[in-house]
Amino acid sequence: MPSLSPEALAALMAGGAPHALLDVREAGAYERGHIFRATSLPRRLLEIRLPVLVSAHRTPLVLCDGDGRLAELCRPALAEMGYTDVRVLAGGLAAWRAAGRPTVEGLNVPSKVFGEHVLHERRTTQIAPRELQARIAEGADLVIVDARTPQEYARGCVPGAISVPGGELALRIGELVQRPETTIVVHCGGRTRSYIGTESIRRLGLPNPVVALENGTMGWELAGLALERGASRRAPAVSAEGRDAATRMGERVAAEDGVTMLSAEALEALWARRDRVNVCLLDVRTAEEYAEGHLPGAVWAPGGQVVQAADEYVAVHAASIVLVCDGLVRSVMTAAWLTRMGFPSVAALAGGVPAWERGGGAVERGHPRLLPLGYDALRASVPAVPPGGLEDGAILNVDPSDVYARDHVPGAVWVCRSRLELVIPQVIPDRRRAIVVTCADGLQSTLAVATLLRLGYAGARVLAGGTRAWLGAGLPGESGLVGLLDEPDDVVLKPYEKGRAAMEAYLRWEEALDSEGRSPHGLVPHPVLDSRARP
Repeated sequence: MPSLSPEALAALMAGGAPHALLDVREAGAYERGHIFRATSLPRRLLEIRLPVLVSAHRTPLVLCDGDGRLAELCRPALAEMGYTDVRVLAGGLAAWRAAGRPTVEGLNVPSKVFGEHVLHERRTTQIAPRELQARIAEGADLVIVDARTPQEYARGCVPGAISVPGGELALRIGELVQRPETTIVVHCGGRTRSYIGTESIRRLGLPNPVVALENGTMGWELAGLALERGASRRAPAVSAEGRDAATRMGERVAAEDGVTMLSAEALEALWARRDRVNVCLLDVRTAEEYAEGHLPGAVWAPGGQVVQAADEYVAVHAASIVLVCDGLVRSVMTAAWLTRMGFPSVAALAGGVPAWERGGGAVERGHPRLLPLGYDALRASVPAVPPGGLEDGAILNVDPSDVYARDHVPGAVWVCRSRLELVIPQVIPDRRRAIVVTCADGLQSTLAVATLLRLGYAGARVLAGGTRAWLGAGLPGESGLVGLLDEPDDVVLKPYEKGRAAMEAYLRWEEALDSEGRSPHGLVPHPVLDSRARP
């Protein structure tokens, strides 16, 4: 592929032209150091996620890795998908650093930078963990809401907290607060979603005091307090009065922030041009609402998560972002935050899904499974063996390493599919050897077998139906992170999963972030012992 020098890439990023900078390494390597505002897109997910992230095939793409080798492996897939303007950062991240260009550490750094900006700009009021614990103990008039995903909430929340993901707060908080003197406390795992959630509620104009829990559940645990595990409390259904009030608030925010409102007809026209103009169509409702009926092609992206992890949903600089909900308030609030983050083209669908349907627009149901282009034909062409039909030979698993650790075929060894071409000749040099490849559902393993066949491994086969079919047939499974042929750098643990030192390091790093995602004095979002520089 053509290459781009660090200087040329810096100039491209400083300009206003649409482009996408994609870091194709695994999340662990990306977390240890990457170019600010690069989107993490591991090579193994390229065929699945890139068509959603970059709808216009002529968009300039720049691939970045450690030294250029991994980016080059992406070339066949990109050509098959029809992307015509693809370059690789010459020399990878090593050359970028050698040219004196800065890198940042951590995940979702632009959103975390924005969260700290909101804290200081809005002077968000915070409450210390011990103070909140004392107020809980004395029976103070409080409503505590957890602004994270329901899954994160269930793993551990402040005792008594109610799950209200950040994108839902503006719509649902009115159902939880009956008195104007009730203090509303917002928390997440750390900082960003607490601040965004607190300020979202403050924009409602409620008379209630609204505060963020300082450093979230990590701060709570670092203060020596115990989290509640397995909670399942949810906000009640939205009343007609609550929906009316939220709609009025959404109209006010749209007017105050100048949020562009698209009609169903305008959105249909924009969507029809998505092969020429990058369009990110994001449905910010709950998982259940999305499954009941969403616009064809819309990506489920809960509003709070879009703001928390904007770089995971929007890869193209200057893409057209359109937010959709069931009416107004959730899409408008998300659009307002994204606009304040600096995205230049953000809009909301006026009237949401109901307006789309009234205009004759179709909807899809369920959560679609993203498949690579031409996957059905590829699957039909790849040789397979049924569960229980394994012969002598190697069994390769290409699942994410945490999925592999939970369950895999006994005797399987693990390799990251992103680096399959680099690893397999070293560990299995005999290309006549029988190899059976598996993953949880057969998707990644089918792609891996196609690669092995191209490399000349004529005995490569896929396990039909993957590990699920194997276990479903009553065959034994195995667990544990054993039999590793490659570095399991595809999964990054949360700071609270790594212990006290990791939480303390992460919070110091996040609090010190500057506007370019850098932290002074060498602070990193993980203990120093884990901060080895790797390609």
